[in-house]
Amino acid sequence: RPVFGALRAMRGLRGTAFDPFGYARVRREERALVDEYRALVVRALETLGPNSHDAAVALADLPDMIRGYEEIKLGNITQFRRQAAELSTRLVSAGGGQ
Repeated sequence: RPVFGALRAMRGLRGTAFDPFGYARVRREERALVDEYRALVVRALETLGPNSHDAAVALADLPDMIRGYEEIKLGNITQFRRQAAELSTRLVSAGGGQ
């Protein structure tokens, strides 16, 4: 129980440079994904048109695939990035916004 009390007391450190668990690869990837996803959505909205609607919706659904712990999640992140690249290409080739 004392260990859990110490972890609970360290809640204020979450997301800061002093977060002892924040240096793990999976945590760094999770933090990077937030900005990546925002950029993808902005790009999708900029190119949104009748021909690009389906690709934009598929792109918006991509975060649902990022599940699991550690190596499973890292594999899902790789798959997310691969599919995001494919969907971004589809958005551009669809000539969205024209």
